[in-house]
Amino acid sequence: MSKLDEMISGLPEAAQEYIKGKKLDEVECIIADLPGIARGKAVPATKYSRQKSFHLPDSIFFQTITGGWGEAAGEEGFVERDMILKPDISTTSAAPWTGDWTLQVIHDAFDRKEEPIPFAPRNVLKRVVELYHAKGWDPIVAPEMEFFLVARNLDPAKPIEAMMGRSGRPAAARQAYSMTAVDEFGPVIDDIYDFAEAQGFEIDGITQEGGAGQLEINLRHGCPIKLADEVFYFKRLIREAALRHDCFATFMAKPIENEPGSAMHIHHSILDLESGSNAFSGPQGGETDLFYHFIGGLQKYMPAAIAVMAPYVNSYRRYVKDHAAPINLEWGRDNRTTGIRIPLSDPEGRRVENRVAGMDCNPYLGIAASLACGYLGMVNETRPIKQFRGEAYEGEAEIPRIMGQALDIFEEATELHQVLHPEFARVYSIVKRAEYEEFLQVISPWEREHLLLNV
Repeated sequence: MSKLDEMISGLPEAAQEYIKGKKLDEVECIIADLPGIARGKAVPATKYSRQKSFHLPDSIFFQTITGGWGEAAGEEGFVERDMILKPDISTTSAAPWTGDWTLQVIHDAFDRKEEPIPFAPRNVLKRVVELYHAKGWDPIVAPEMEFFLVARNLDPAKPIEAMMGRSGRPAAARQAYSMTAVDEFGPVIDDIYDFAEAQGFEIDGITQEGGAGQLEINLRHGCPIKLADEVFYFKRLIREAALRHDCFATFMAKPIENEPGSAMHIHHSILDLESGSNAFSGPQGGETDLFYHFIGGLQKYMPAAIAVMAPYVNSYRRYVKDHAAPINLEWGRDNRTTGIRIPLSDPEGRRVENRVAGMDCNPYLGIAASLACGYLGMVNETRPIKQFRGEAYEGEAEIPRIMGQALDIFEEATELHQVLHPEFARVYSIVKRAEYEEFLQVISPWEREHLLLNV
């Protein structure tokens, strides 16, 4: 058996099925940077089968979303030291939009001493999950992905518009849960399903949301690392499916004025590692102390984590009263106006939904930050404030309204840093400060329109 055949025989079933009877051409070796962009190398399949690792400079984690750089290299300076990237073969997946037969594999980043790079997003999430396991807890998550399908936009000065639907009319807003609205995007959705099937992903459901051309895809619950991998992969496959039909898929938190924003709601539950039962439910089906402490942790520590869950200046445009996004960290049962929602469920399915994270966040970091807040609540036995009843939009706003304020809070949150890793917190803060400074140099159309001749 050749090295290539030996490698293929050890791949996940979906990947083997995808290339069955085909000639595997290349393998994309990828890793998520801080924004969640896939970085890496495309390697001929025969060469990939012979290598155990490859290298990329650590500077990929110091780059801003605009291509600038944060001065985060540390005492040695900006020497762009090589990282050792090792494949997680279990993540091997098809890249069905390519012109040839290609697979993609997510890699983990290590230094020369075989220690995980602490600011690599997947390593951040792995660290948090390991902290849970050390306490005898197994965290389970189920992400919901909201996004917009929009008309092609080649001019940043032009407002983003809804895509043209199958009927020849622009996608209509305020048609939440409409099957007719979903049908408008049928060809794009068909490709999303086809790509997901080729990659071995199971979609739990797809619905029309409240915005023009806004859709939501729900994923089945499971291991946080596996689900973050899937969201990372899904963002890429959804973009590729949209491009096939002359439109763009965007995961911006607020792409269109006066429309709802896009969230990545995260459903959380915890299994007891010893018994396998839901740790949020007691023997008689009642709610446990851990359940309340997890909620208390989200309420207490999430203000500091907002800078991770809402990573761009645009993210804060989503937190607008009466626009289907939370403005505070109240918790309530079956209440979609609260930042923390307890969905209807039986005791075995009891879970806590974090409705704060935006779809623009890196899925590894957004899930890690949410888990970290719940973890701190449980280990510190933090009690939540009284359950909110009624419309939480009538309450006081508790979520930072601008990126600079969110970063100020994040930089002071040493307890949260210890969970995520202090070195991650240092690098993340520097890169995001650099990004924010870049934004402040840009003069917006609003400023030119209202200030040019009036002040």
